[in-house]
Amino acid sequence: MGGVALDDGPTGVKAPDGGWGWAVLFGCFVITGFSYAFPKAVSVFFKELIREFGVGYSDTAWISSILLAMLYGSGPLCSVLVNRFGCRPVMMVGGLFASTGMILASFATSIVHIYLSTGVITGLGLALNFQPSLIMLNRYFSEKRPLANGLAAAGSPVALCCLSPLGQALQYQYGWRGGFLILGGMLLNCCACGALMRPLTAPKKKEEEEQVAPAAVENKPKPKLLDFSVFKDRGFLIYTVAAAIMVLGLFVPPVFVVSYAKELGNEDTKSALLLTILGFIDIFARPTCGVIAGLKWVRPRCVYFFSFAMIFNGTTDLIGSMSKDYASLVVFCIFFGISYGMVGALQFEVLMTIVGTEKFSSAIGLVLLVEAVAVLVGPPGAGRLLDATKVYMYVFLLAGCEVVLSALVLCICNILFIKKPKPDASAKMEMAVTEAEMEQLNHVPQDGDDGEKADEGQQAKMEVREQATNKTRGEQVEEPQKSTDEPKKQEGSKAEEGTKVDPVDIEKVSKDATKTNGCVVEPESSL
Repeated sequence: MGGVALDDGPTGVKAPDGGWGWAVLFGCFVITGFSYAFPKAVSVFFKELIREFGVGYSDTAWISSILLAMLYGSGPLCSVLVNRFGCRPVMMVGGLFASTGMILASFATSIVHIYLSTGVITGLGLALNFQPSLIMLNRYFSEKRPLANGLAAAGSPVALCCLSPLGQALQYQYGWRGGFLILGGMLLNCCACGALMRPLTAPKKKEEEEQVAPAAVENKPKPKLLDFSVFKDRGFLIYTVAAAIMVLGLFVPPVFVVSYAKELGNEDTKSALLLTILGFIDIFARPTCGVIAGLKWVRPRCVYFFSFAMIFNGTTDLIGSMSKDYASLVVFCIFFGISYGMVGALQFEVLMTIVGTEKFSSAIGLVLLVEAVAVLVGPPGAGRLLDATKVYMYVFLLAGCEVVLSALVLCICNILFIKKPKPDASAKMEMAVTEAEMEQLNHVPQDGDDGEKADEGQQAKMEVREQATNKTRGEQVEEPQKSTDEPKKQEGSKAEEGTKVDPVDIEKVSKDATKTNGCVVEPESSL
């Protein structure tokens, strides 16, 4: 593997669910914030860029579009690099790319120059940080993974609330060129976050195993750079289709809600406040949803919980399309922030649950590639619908229908095509053996048995009781010889004379024989 210390998650390593994992979580929090908030924060400089290069708003909007396209579309490339070199080196190089792109953009002489530097180079750098950080988070957390995903996803709204005001301040103080240069320096923090992604190491083995290890390593098959076998998993296919449909409408309301408020006659600052409300609610919704998803009775059903979150989000869009004043838009943003945070906290947690740790690095790259197409189609398609109808209600209705449809696809297909695991065969055998022992233990000689059968039944009953005692306590119970000889003689004589055993005595024997797993000697003198 090129002599690189890979972090491919050895089989002998158990996720620590803490320890250094909290440092990994902090790094993932920062990376997620930069990755999702940076394309929106750059939009603060669009007016200055329009004035500088004499272009239109649609031309400058391509900067954010290219950033998002690189973030999603380079998923397979990130998977190949992670499987080849490991997460830490890829993230360090990605941090350098992200910073270099913004620094080069500060010296731009045309809008195309900014497309290549900010859009392509910085977008690729953010992608090389975002995907590996999620992979490392998946390896460091298992039991607490839903909470970890929720906390990491909260980095997006936190960074958005910080970067947008910071960008405005930098533009006012230093102009767009100085702002790009300072933001480029800030992106060097991605390298520091990458340094936190320490690979998990396998536990120390015995000396004998270490001697055999070189031969085992030679015979070990090389891991695939991009594992396409995930497409054989029905759960992965269902998730990919549902996620692609969801992304078509998920990002539409945040893009158009400010314009919708302006269309209703509200001021610019008052309209922009809606995004602040949405982001503030989103900050608390994501960790809270992570806590709920980690509950014992929720986590096995996280796929259906994710479907509920998407239905909640889509229904919010459908109801919000009927808003006629600013107050109703505020209520819409509150509920949309809750549902949007739930979807953001659960989307990668569900994917981790479906494909597992080993295939997650390849699965997330392929899913992001499919979502990249939907990201490029969704908002522009909604914009064309708005241009054709001039009615914002239709845009929100379309977005809501798309998200609800994705939830129905995910939920119904999982019910129809995903088989429930069958109970373990070894557990069945163990239960069968236990039932057989109890039947033998409770067996009592029936009427008409001769003296020999009674003796055999009594002796077998004593042997079963001794075995049960040895299993539970690891010691044998000594049986009093005198107390057992007399009942055998009496029982044999009764059988020869054709007399019947009293049913009350039989019931008493059965109860005494089953006390405390057969550890108490039954009072034989009762016969």
